[in-house]
Amino acid sequence: MECRRPVFIPIINERDENMERDFLQIRGRIFDIQKYSIHDGPGIRTIVFLKGCPLRCRWCCNPESQERQIQTMVVAGKPKIIGQDVNVVEVMDEVLKDRFYFRRSGGGLTLSGGEALLQMDFASALLEYAKDHGITTAIESTGFAQFSQIQEKILPYLDTFLMDIKHMDSEKHQHFTGVPNEQILENARKIAQSGQNLVIRVPVIPSFNATPEEITAIARFAQSLPGVTRLHLLPYHRLGTDKYDGLGRKYTLSAIEPPSNEHMERLAKAAAVTGLHVQIGG
Repeated sequence: MECRRPVFIPIINERDENMERDFLQIRGRIFDIQKYSIHDGPGIRTIVFLKGCPLRCRWCCNPESQERQIQTMVVAGKPKIIGQDVNVVEVMDEVLKDRFYFRRSGGGLTLSGGEALLQMDFASALLEYAKDHGITTAIESTGFAQFSQIQEKILPYLDTFLMDIKHMDSEKHQHFTGVPNEQILENARKIAQSGQNLVIRVPVIPSFNATPEEITAIARFAQSLPGVTRLHLLPYHRLGTDKYDGLGRKYTLSAIEPPSNEHMERLAKAAAVTGLHVQIGG
């Protein structure tokens, strides 16, 4: 990724200038920047993928995102370095190249991962910089973090929170993701109560949560959250399974197949009885 430093208007107050420079130099670790996305928020979006995640979802299509450290992954038979340390200016210089598309479509910046909340200060700085430059913001997240940190560092600079709710049963959630769900569900309620624009998303995974009863239970929880009106059902796919081989890891869900369109429609119909606007896909 070729990055250029933008030219900033000089700041007269020396103390303010130092604070601005420190803010802009906050560093984090990313593994990709994806442009011209029409998912993960409204309009055309640029998605910044932050590296590291506290969950280990068995179906994860970005296994290279899970480890915080820089890795080597074999891609198309060649080793590729996964992970890059960058500062706020370097990332946002790239994002701001897409301003024209943001203005025309109502799009903007989305942070994803991994789990962006694992790099809380870096994520906060990226969102604040975007808002300062008139760019709308979104985050795609599990919400698995301390709510006090989310409230202080994320919500003030956020337009849309796309939050995954994977299962209502904590034991099954932990079996398939490595963590229980109590903190996630509690944070979903607190984020909704804050007045944030919250969209609940459900990765639909056969053998995990792909029954009408399980999806309806999530939908009823989403419907109970103040201000939440939308539920996105994201069908399981097998894209990215070759990455596990590239990382020398075993993909443990190789025996399951993606749900059919008909099955996804049945799940959407079941969830819609709650009154939510249910859509298939993000």
